Amino acid sequence: MRRRLPLPVLLAALIGGAFVVLPVVALVARAPWGRFGDVLAGEGARMALRLSLEVSLAAALLSVLFGVPLAWVLARREFRGRAVLRAMVVLPIVLPPVVAGVGLLEALGRRGLVGGWLERTLGIQLTFSIAGAIVAATFVSMPLVVLAAEAGFRGLDRRFEQAAGVLGASPGYTLRRVVLPMTAPQLAAGAVLAWARALGEFGATITFAGNLQGRTQTVPLAVYQQLQTDRDGAVALSLVLVVVSIAANGSWARADEPACLHAGPS
Repeated sequence: MRRRLPLPVLLAALIGGAFVVLPVVALVARAPWGRFGDVLAGEGARMALRLSLEVSLAAALLSVLFGVPLAWVLARREFRGRAVLRAMVVLPIVLPPVVAGVGLLEALGRRGLVGGWLERTLGIQLTFSIAGAIVAATFVSMPLVVLAAEAGFRGLDRRFEQAAGVLGASPGYTLRRVVLPMTAPQLAAGAVLAWARALGEFGATITFAGNLQGRTQTVPLAVYQQLQTDRDGAVALSLVLVVVSIAANGSWARADEPACLHAGPS
C-alpha cells in the first residue's frame, strides 16, 4: 500500500514544482502565436538563428574532439594533479559566465597572455568575431562532454576490454571497437548537452565576442536586445531555446543509465 506523503512535504513539492514550471508556462501563454512565424522570419532573428547554429555546432564538435580524450585520461589514468585538473575542467560549469568572458579576454584577447602572440605571429584575432563566439561557447560547454564521457568510461565493465585484449586486440582497436560503441549513449548525451549549452550561452559570448548583429549576435544576445524594443520577438526566440533545452534534458536522462545497459547481452 502506497504511503501518503506528509502534508508539509507535499505542499513544499507543489510550490517548488510550480516555481520551476511557471516561467515556461508564462512564455507559452504570452507567446505571439499569431505572428510567431513572422517574428522568426525577420532578418535579425534569422541571422541570430543561423549564427547560433553555426557557433553551437562548431562548439559541440570541438567539445567532443577535445573533451572525450580528456575524459578518458581522467577516468583511466592515475597521475599527480589529476584532482586539480578535473576541478579546473569542471570549473566553467560553476563559474559566472561574465567571469569566464573576462578570463578569455585576459588569455586570448588582443592584449592577452596568448592572444597577443596569436595576432602578432599568426594574424589571428578572436575577439569580436565568430571565432571568438565559438571559443566562448566551447569553453563553457566542453565540461558537459567531459562529465558525461567520464561517467560512461567509469561505468563500463572492464571485462569487455580484457576479453578484447585476450583475443589479441590492440588498445587502440579496443577503444574504437569496444569502448566507444558501448559508451555511445553517454557520449551522444554529452554532445547534445554541449550543443544546447553553447546554443544558450550569453555571458561569456557578449563579454569576449561582443553583440554585433550578423557577426557575433546569437539567439540569447538577440533576446536580450529585443527585450528592450520588441517584447514579442524576445518571447518567441526564448521559446525556441526552451524547446532545445527540453530536448537536451531528455538526452541527459538517457545518459544516466549505466553503460552496460546499452551494451546488450554479454
